[in-house]
Amino acid sequence: MNPKKILTVIGARPQFIKASAVSALLRDTRDLHEVVVHTGQHFDANMSDVFFAELGMDPPAHHCAVHGGTHGDMTGRMLIEIEKLLLREEPDAVLVYGDTNSTLAGALAAVKLHIPVAHVEAGLRSFNPRSPEEVNRSLTDRVARWLFTPTEIAGAHLLREGAAPDRIDQVGDVMYDVALHHGGRVGEDGGVLDRLREEHGVRPGAYCLATIHRAENTDHPARLGAIVAALTSFARDIKVVLPLHPRTRGILAQQGKLEALERALVLVEPQGYLSMVQLEKYAALIATDSGGVQKEAYFHRVPCVTLRDETEWVELLEAGWNRLAPPVDPAAVLDCLHASLGSKGKDVAPYGAGDAARRIVQRLLRDLHQDSRVDRH
Repeated sequence: MNPKKILTVIGARPQFIKASAVSALLRDTRDLHEVVVHTGQHFDANMSDVFFAELGMDPPAHHCAVHGGTHGDMTGRMLIEIEKLLLREEPDAVLVYGDTNSTLAGALAAVKLHIPVAHVEAGLRSFNPRSPEEVNRSLTDRVARWLFTPTEIAGAHLLREGAAPDRIDQVGDVMYDVALHHGGRVGEDGGVLDRLREEHGVRPGAYCLATIHRAENTDHPARLGAIVAALTSFARDIKVVLPLHPRTRGILAQQGKLEALERALVLVEPQGYLSMVQLEKYAALIATDSGGVQKEAYFHRVPCVTLRDETEWVELLEAGWNRLAPPVDPAAVLDCLHASLGSKGKDVAPYGAGDAARRIVQRLLRDLHQDSRVDRH
């Protein structure tokens, strides 16, 4: 029997992490063959190339080199390039992850060519219709054949929206798979922590790790200003390490905030996967607007403050591992940071047993070969 071809579309750091777990199993599955497409959404070496190397992934078969521009411009250019590749590769299914423009472009290109779509991390909802991520994930769920959900709550969202139960498969969170596999590779000695200890006096268990990249914060001067002011004040009490996203760095420079932030915080370049795991694992607190980093904080049992008005990972709020700090008032954000430092949440396990990738591959293998038997008859 000829192997079924799965074309995987990825383009951003969180997708590289999620895909690494599934791609490793696909590589070892004789009856499935994966072709990886990198849209180029995260395009520099620190944001992309190093992740493939550290996570043990083969280089992508195709690069679309699409980055920059408005959401519509970027998604449209991706759609054009992915459609060309689908017509050339003729895959049996398209696999997409998460909620980026790459996710939506891959799903739309596939469904218009009548190629079934599998969506990993389906069913997440922030219920903020102004969020581009919410638009991307909701539309992708509407057209996907397979809805692989990380949590019970995600599946409930899909059922309320009218998704057929047989499309929904609660497999768990593939990021948990990756955390279990790679987390043990990282200790507190060596790596980026040694450098930060020597250059800035950063000690394991005695710093706050911060990340800022989401457009709802970076594109609004008042919100970005509130985050900068809160982190600057917090840094008087504890070291704050901020791996600075290139886009965020550019905006801070344009607003004249970068130099003052460099004096108050420990600013570093975007980190590779293992370096980021080390920074997360040994932080006293994590402050972020990233969905993935919220979960990784929990995987390493580090308290987290989410710099957003809402989060799709509500189970972490309910368990006490995460707190929302809408960045509208610097004093309120600062209070939340202080309250979260040293806190602990409940002992919960919302993200499965660390076998999400295996369950995804088994379902695709079963259904795609079942489709072949039906087609022959």
